[in-house]
Amino acid sequence: MSANLSVKILVLFTGGTIGSRRGAHGIDVDTAGSYFLLEQYAQIAGTREVEFETAQPCNLLSENLVPADWATLAQSIRDAYGGGYAGVIVTHGSDTLSFSSAMLSYLCCDAPFPVVLTAANYPLEDPRSNGLANFSASVDFIAEAGLPGVFALFGDQRGESVVYLGTRITQALPFTDQFDAPHAAPFGRMRDGRFEPNPHPVNPAASELFRSAPSAPTAPPARDDAWPPVLYVKPYPGLDYRVYDLDSRPPRAVLHDTYHSGTANARDGAEGRTLVSFIAYCRERGVDVYLVPMRSPEGDMYASSSHLTGAGGIALGNISSEAALMKLLLACAVSEDAREVERFMRSPLFFEYMA
Repeated sequence: MSANLSVKILVLFTGGTIGSRRGAHGIDVDTAGSYFLLEQYAQIAGTREVEFETAQPCNLLSENLVPADWATLAQSIRDAYGGGYAGVIVTHGSDTLSFSSAMLSYLCCDAPFPVVLTAANYPLEDPRSNGLANFSASVDFIAEAGLPGVFALFGDQRGESVVYLGTRITQALPFTDQFDAPHAAPFGRMRDGRFEPNPHPVNPAASELFRSAPSAPTAPPARDDAWPPVLYVKPYPGLDYRVYDLDSRPPRAVLHDTYHSGTANARDGAEGRTLVSFIAYCRERGVDVYLVPMRSPEGDMYASSSHLTGAGGIALGNISSEAALMKLLLACAVSEDAREVERFMRSPLFFEYMA
């Protein structure tokens, strides 16, 4: 697409560091801070002609986000379908960028244009901030690539603009503010205003994004009580599962992370500290336990992993914890039937499962 050809892009401001400024009580969201981004972009020499339309569905630091905010944001994106937009940019906080990217990938898996979530490592007025560069690269990605679906874009330590599929961006690391992707294989990069796909074996070809998209699930209402509780557990040596009292307020389901080998404690004789016993405890109360990430039984699965699935744990392979957690939250919100929840979990929506 020629740099002289104007494109229309909808920008949805949600707050986050990219929409914040420093104040007396630290960094916090600022309404004017969001629109300052467009002022900065207009001052970049040689930027392409863009007609921006803006809205602010919410304005918060992303650590304060709740599920109802996803419903509101997804509706704002879906309202733009058929509006003549080349794409949508969502400015977001980096703390929960990976979670929102995955959730919106499901709720907007049928997006007819690129939806790009982007963020900043520092407020825009800080000279160290990559917010303007990330936003500018997001504009270029929409104008040049034009790929339908949900993506995240964030600059790495080398100053390169990295593009992730929305279901394949993992949480930023502490201390470095750097994101990653499963298999260390992001979808591609923006270089000199053009998209360069990453031809890694786990990545879909760009042409695959023009497939016939599955029907997007209906977003639950923008109310907190529309999203049933899901318990997320990360293992560590010595974890005592007896601290989880599911009789007082049981979750609809449990997502239990595993170590990198797809394992967790399955030791005999350690009843309070073994996941095998916890799975049995949950199942007695009608609560399914999903395990992620798990290796294929045909591959190098450890004996402890077999004990976990033998106890009734439901293995999810080739999907990140972030993408699995968001999908389980959504599945429990759209269905009360445990069998339908599992079916939903195993039905691909937007490249969340890697070959």
